[in-house]
Amino acid sequence: MARKDAQLARNVVLSLIVLEPRHGWALQEELAPSGDIGRAWSLSKQLVYRAIDTLESDGLVKRAAPKDGGGADRVVVTPTAKGKRVTGKWLNMPVEHLRDVRTELVLKVMMRNRYGLPQKPFLQAQREHFAPLIKAIENSKDSSPVGLWRQESATAVMRYLSELDKKS
Repeated sequence: MARKDAQLARNVVLSLIVLEPRHGWALQEELAPSGDIGRAWSLSKQLVYRAIDTLESDGLVKRAAPKDGGGADRVVVTPTAKGKRVTGKWLNMPVEHLRDVRTELVLKVMMRNRYGLPQKPFLQAQREHFAPLIKAIENSKDSSPVGLWRQESATAVMRYLSELDKKS
């Protein structure tokens, strides 16, 4: 798993734990391809547990003592105060690159909905962040296949942000 993907996995798992402390199995179910979040972006059981281990070693979550008769899957994972701050920062930070809209931006919008956070200020900040890049792409004379793809992608992203803004 690439570093950026591992970081996204950690952020998504952490935001789900901050929203509702739960055990790894419940997280894995939600991130499976048939789960609510997994429909947009899925994560294997192994990677869910790797994310939990990393979050714990970074002091962002803690595991409760196992209940009698329960295996590791029954251990509830809860956020630390630091974990809550990291999640708040992540949910409010615009996505850096246009290529991350399909994954990270969609996930942030989904998680913001679950948290009951207002979308309009976030979407405005995202548009402002993308504005210089979009303008440069629109002004480009590059008619190569890559240039055309970038132009179409930029247009689609702006339409997507506008549609999200209308629905919020």
